[in-house]
Amino acid sequence: MLKIICLTAALGAALGSTAQAADLQFDGRHARAEAAAKGSFVLHAPKGEVHIAPMPMRSQSGSVMFDALFALAQQEMDQDRVDAIRDPSFDEGRPVPCECFQTGARWPYVWTRDVSFAADLALARLDPQRTRQSLQFKLSAARDGHTPGLFVAQDTGSGGSWPISSDRVVWFLAARHLLEDRAFSDQVWQALQGTLAQDRAMVFDEQMGLYRGETSFLDWREQTYPDWTREDVRFIGDSYALSTNVLHYQALRLAERLAGQRGDARVADYKAWADALARQIDARFWREDIGQYMSYIGEAAHPVPYAKVDLLGLSLGVLAEVLPPERARRALAAYPMGPAGSPVVWPQEAQQPIYHNRAIWPFVSAYSLRAARQLDDAPRIAAEIRSLMQGAALAGSNMENYELVSQAVHVEEGALSGPVVNSERQLWSVAGYLSMVVEGVFGVQDDGRVQPKLPAVLVPELFGTHPRITLEANGKRYVLERPQNLGDGLLVAGRTTTRGATTTVQLVAAPAAAGFAATTADANARAPATPAAPQALRNGAGWNVPVAAEQVLWMDGTVVAASNGQAHISDDGLQHCLSLTRRDNALESLHSPTVCVGPQQVLKGEDRWQFTSAKAGQVRLRLQYSNPNGPINTGVTAAVKQLVLQCPGQPLQQHTVTLPHSVAVQDSTSATFAVPKGRCTVALEEGFNMSALQHFAHYTGGKGGRDGVLNQAQVQALTVAPVAMAEGAR
Repeated sequence: MLKIICLTAALGAALGSTAQAADLQFDGRHARAEAAAKGSFVLHAPKGEVHIAPMPMRSQSGSVMFDALFALAQQEMDQDRVDAIRDPSFDEGRPVPCECFQTGARWPYVWTRDVSFAADLALARLDPQRTRQSLQFKLSAARDGHTPGLFVAQDTGSGGSWPISSDRVVWFLAARHLLEDRAFSDQVWQALQGTLAQDRAMVFDEQMGLYRGETSFLDWREQTYPDWTREDVRFIGDSYALSTNVLHYQALRLAERLAGQRGDARVADYKAWADALARQIDARFWREDIGQYMSYIGEAAHPVPYAKVDLLGLSLGVLAEVLPPERARRALAAYPMGPAGSPVVWPQEAQQPIYHNRAIWPFVSAYSLRAARQLDDAPRIAAEIRSLMQGAALAGSNMENYELVSQAVHVEEGALSGPVVNSERQLWSVAGYLSMVVEGVFGVQDDGRVQPKLPAVLVPELFGTHPRITLEANGKRYVLERPQNLGDGLLVAGRTTTRGATTTVQLVAAPAAAGFAATTADANARAPATPAAPQALRNGAGWNVPVAAEQVLWMDGTVVAASNGQAHISDDGLQHCLSLTRRDNALESLHSPTVCVGPQQVLKGEDRWQFTSAKAGQVRLRLQYSNPNGPINTGVTAAVKQLVLQCPGQPLQQHTVTLPHSVAVQDSTSATFAVPKGRCTVALEEGFNMSALQHFAHYTGGKGGRDGVLNQAQVQALTVAPVAMAEGAR
C-alpha cells in the first residue's frame, strides 16, 4: 500500500537534485533539458531530441526542465492552431475551413468536449479569439423545419450520441470565460436557452432530480461501465453520472447569471433548478462507507451505487462548489494515487485494456490540481505538478494519456495492452500543462490576481539556489520570492507589490491546516469480477435467489439480506429489479445485469397501445425495439421518442424514451407514470436527436448525416409494469 507521504519524498528523486534540475528520471527512463540560444531549449527524451523554439511566455526558475516544458507546451499549442480541420466521418475527410484549435496530432478536428475542457483550463485566457471560433463551430441550428433555437452539438458517441451521451453542456464551462465579446455573449445566451430547455425536457429525470446520461469523457462503455454494456448501452442512457450532472449544474448557474443580467424572468427557474440539482448531487452520489462520490449510479428502476469513482467528476464537483467542503476534502484526500500520478478511475478493471482503465490523463490531472488548490491539499498539488512534468518530459510531448504505473505511452500486455489510443500534443493535455504553470505554480488567476499555493516540497526543485522564480506572460511579469522559512505545507502570498507591469509576491508559509488522512489505497487495485445476472427461481408466493458467500444481492436500489446462500423475494404484485455484486475485502465489483421479477404486460404494436390498471399507482413503461441505424459505439441516430399517456380523469402525461443503436431486440430507456384505476392509452410521438442539427449535415460516417434527419427505430411492443411509488427527489 502506498502512502502519500512517500510521494513527496519521491518527488525530488524524480525531478533530480537541486544541482541537476535539468534531469528527470522515472521507471528506468531518463530525460534531460538544455537551454539553447535566444530562449530556445533542447529536450533529450527517450524517443529522441525535441527542439523547442523561443516562446512568447517565459518562465525563469531553478529548473531548466520546468522552463523547457513550459515552452514545449506553448509550442504544441501553436502546432494545434490550424486553418482547416478534417475527420474521416465528416465531408468524406476533406478539409473544412476553420481557424480553430484541432484536438491533437492524431485528431485533426474540433470535438465539443475536448475543446471545451481545454478552453476552460487555459485556451480561453491565452487565445480568446481562436477559442471562440472553435466553440462556435460546435453551435448549430436545427434542420428539421420546426425546431427553433440554437444548440450545442453532442458529438457522435455511444449508442448514437445524445441523449445517451449528454455532457454537451461542457461547452458552457468554456464559453463563460469569453462573454466580454457582445456578439458571442448573445450566442451563448441563445444556446443556453435552447440547449437547457431541450435537456430539461428529454434528459432530466424528475423522479431522481438528476440528469441522465453517460459520464463526461469516460465514454468507452466497458472501460468504466460493466462489461455487459459493450453491446447494450440502454443502461448508460438510464443511469446518472456525477461529472455530467455537475456540468449541467454549472450551465444552470451561468443561465441564472445571464438571465439576471438581461432581466429575463426565467432567472428564478434557473436558480431553483440549480439549487435543487446541487442537493441531489450530494445526496445521490455520496457513499459514506468509502468516503467518496460515486462516478455514476444506477437507473431510476434500480438506483444502486456503483463502486467506481472518477477524478474528473470529483474535481469538477469541488470546483463548482456543489459538494459540501468537508466531504469534498475527505474525498479528494482519499482518492488513490501512485508514484506516476492519479488514475482517472478507481478501482481498475482486470479484464479491460489500458485506456481510461489503468491510466493517467494529463487534463484530468490538471483539474485535480485545481481542485487540490481550492482545498489546500498540499500533497496532491505536489503530486499532480510532478505527474504533469514527468509525463511530458519522458514522452517528449503532452500526450493524450499514459499507463498508470509506468507512465509510459504504451505498455505491451497482449489483449490488455495500451493505452489503446494515444496522441501527441493532445489539446486538453497541452492546456492542462499551461494551466499547471500559470495557475498551479505561479497562482495567476483569470482576473490578474496572484494567489500561489505552492507546496514547500517543490521549492528545492523549482527554485534551486535562486531567491525567486519569474513568469513573463501577456506583457506582465510575476515574481515569486522564496521565503526563509519553508515549513512543510503550502507557501502562499504574503506581501504583494505591483510596480508597472511587475507583480512581486513574497511567499510565506501558510498556517498548518487540519486535513483528512491521505489515502493508503493502491491506485492500481483491481475490482473483483462482475457476477452473472441473478437467477430468480419461483417458489410459492415469491422467488428464491441464490447468493454466493462473496456476493451481495440488491433489489430496487438497496441491499437484500441473504441467509444460507439465498434470499427470498415476496410477490407483492409489483415489479422489482435485482442485481448482484461481488466483494473482496474493501473492494466491490460493478453490478451484474439487472433482472426484474413480478407482473409485466407486453403489448404488441408500433405506436399506439391500451392497457388497464387494476388500481391506482405507478407504472413503468418501456419499448421493445431494434435500432440498426448505426454501431453501438458511435453515430448520431439514437432514436428519441415521446410516450404520451392519456388516462380517464387525468391530464395528458408525456415522458421521453431513448432507443439507442442495438445489436438485437432490446428494451428502451424507461418512463414512469402515475395512473388511476382503469383503461389508459399510450401513443408514441416524435422527439429530437442529433441528426436534426444542421451541424450533422456534414456527417458522412453513417446514417442521419448528409442523407437527412433520421430518428427512427423498429418498435415491436410496449411493456407495462406496476412498480412501487417513486421515492422522489431527496
